[in-house]
Amino acid sequence: MNKINSNSIPLSLYIHIPWCIKKCPYCDFNSHNLGNNVAPEKEYIAVLEQDLISYLPFCQDRVITSIFFGGGTPSLFSPEAIAEILEHVKKYYTLAADIEITLEANPGTVEQQRFQGFKMAGVNRISLGVQSFNEEMLKRLGRIHGSDEAKKAICAAQTVGFDNINIDLMYGLPHQSIEQSCNDLATALSFKPQHISWYQLTLEPNTLFHHKPPPLPQHDQIVAMEQHGRTLLEQHNFTQYEISAWTKSKICKHNKNIWQFTDYMGIGAGACGKITYKDEIFRTTQPKHPKLYLSKKNGLNKKNVQQDNILFEFMLNHLRLKRKLMFIDFESRTGLARENIIEILASADQSFFNYNNEFMQLTERGFSFYNDVVAIFLNDIN
Repeated sequence: MNKINSNSIPLSLYIHIPWCIKKCPYCDFNSHNLGNNVAPEKEYIAVLEQDLISYLPFCQDRVITSIFFGGGTPSLFSPEAIAEILEHVKKYYTLAADIEITLEANPGTVEQQRFQGFKMAGVNRISLGVQSFNEEMLKRLGRIHGSDEAKKAICAAQTVGFDNINIDLMYGLPHQSIEQSCNDLATALSFKPQHISWYQLTLEPNTLFHHKPPPLPQHDQIVAMEQHGRTLLEQHNFTQYEISAWTKSKICKHNKNIWQFTDYMGIGAGACGKITYKDEIFRTTQPKHPKLYLSKKNGLNKKNVQQDNILFEFMLNHLRLKRKLMFIDFESRTGLARENIIEILASADQSFFNYNNEFMQLTERGFSFYNDVVAIFLNDIN
């Protein structure tokens, strides 16, 4: 392997808040029902701080370019708690001047005053888990909010000054028609958001929907939903830059970093991280259950990424993006030579990509067959 300059690799921070008022039947994220209980903010923040300290030997001299509060439902935490967490981050690390700080919010857990508090705490990007504006669809998805609450949440975030708002939407929902899917997108677009995450509902293992599958639209209907949705988004000057991400101008800096195989610290219950340090790449994990996380005594649980897996992991992430993969970036972030990619491309289906000695880029067909393209990079590195 070649030498890796870890200081040249962007560094992000992911903070996981594991609680939800109610777990949705399609959700396979590390989330736990809070019900009518109150989240133990003080105790949780104390462990988060210890996690931040545990990364210092590997990341102390690096600048954090983005922070992402994910869940679960991070908006269940008070604005004061979010502010305290960010103060701890600033105590130990340097933040980029143009840092992006995203907080995921459930429309059923926020109102205008709470949004104001999050903004004052330092959050500058809101991601709203709307999923649908159709009342019946929301009930089938087990969401705790209604259509009006979703609309009010978007307006409340805009009113307090958030100018970087993402709306999460799904299609291919139980009993959903093509018209209903398009109506969801049209409603979202009417609010003029900066970003839309639009993705197909999938039945993930270890979810209620996987064990008791709901009646989903037929394949040809889902394809039609996707085609109509793409047309609608493009008519509103939205550009697709990742499999499920559309924007006019403001991409999600945090997710783009992750997809480009950059580094990120992961703190909170079940959070994962990826760090490059002294020519080694390692993954970090945290205990998943909140009780185990709150009671943990040891520091980072880390495991090196084996050299034979680095190429596949890199391509699994980067090929989600609709952009050129510059081989110099591959070399600087993996320590591997570009020939490892070029040799595989030379013997693969040429309709999937364009490439030369400097870059590769998926064709429209290759992007549509993402899983097939990624599979060719499962080959061991010689």
